[in-house]
Amino acid sequence: MVADTETERALRGLMAWWRDAGVESAEAAAILAAPALAPARGLQAPAAPAKPAVRKVSRPPPSTAPDDARKLADAASTLAELRAALEDFEGCTLKKTARQTVFSDGVEDAPVMVVGEAPGRDEDAEGRPFVGRSGQLLDRMLDSIGLNRQSNVFISNVIFWRPPGNRPPTQGEIAACVPFIERAVTLVRPKLLILAGGFAAQTLLKRDDGVMRLRGKRLTCGLPALTEPLHAMVMLHPAYLLRRPQDKRLAWADLLAFAAWADEVGIQRGPGL
Repeated sequence: MVADTETERALRGLMAWWRDAGVESAEAAAILAAPALAPARGLQAPAAPAKPAVRKVSRPPPSTAPDDARKLADAASTLAELRAALEDFEGCTLKKTARQTVFSDGVEDAPVMVVGEAPGRDEDAEGRPFVGRSGQLLDRMLDSIGLNRQSNVFISNVIFWRPPGNRPPTQGEIAACVPFIERAVTLVRPKLLILAGGFAAQTLLKRDDGVMRLRGKRLTCGLPALTEPLHAMVMLHPAYLLRRPQDKRLAWADLLAFAAWADEVGIQRGPGL
């Protein structure tokens, strides 16, 4: 340290003065003969920590799943071919966690087509859409106006694999499935299209309106492969009605409106209203 160096210098100076004055001392001689201490270095600031190396994270390339799905779907000329293409498609991550693909149920040349959101636990287990509690309610609703999946209704979903925990599908998952449901609608070409719930309505109608604004109205659904748009009507999803039974009166009004429209376009309905 600086203080030690100055003390040594003072001591050496004293010993040299004693020597010049004729004072003999072994200790003094040893001190004068010893090498001088190196001057102490000043205190230095601690070195700055090294900057962590910046890793360049490469962005994954855009997914080709929507384009691949579109090519596969457009190549299908029948519902059987579309189902096979969907089974072979690996571009949707939901397929990795679902038990099986849930494509459709009902009559393939039906005049009425119902499109919902996505399979739930029961649908994932059976491989058919709308077979759980909400599906049973849907059947009763359709039956009340003379419609059923055994004779005049075809049923499918926008999403073909159950999302884990029934969570909402991501935008990527939706984009991978849309080409297939659009192709299914095009192949069935129903006289009337029923969209169950806001998700199906917004996806196929390309609209942001909520289900309460869309329900019960006479709408049209235009798709690229269709020469003219389809008649479409939005209804409250049966799963929603199970949670809010007080809104069944709204669903009943929508069913009456749909039945009247079905009669106008010449759809043969069974016993019911």
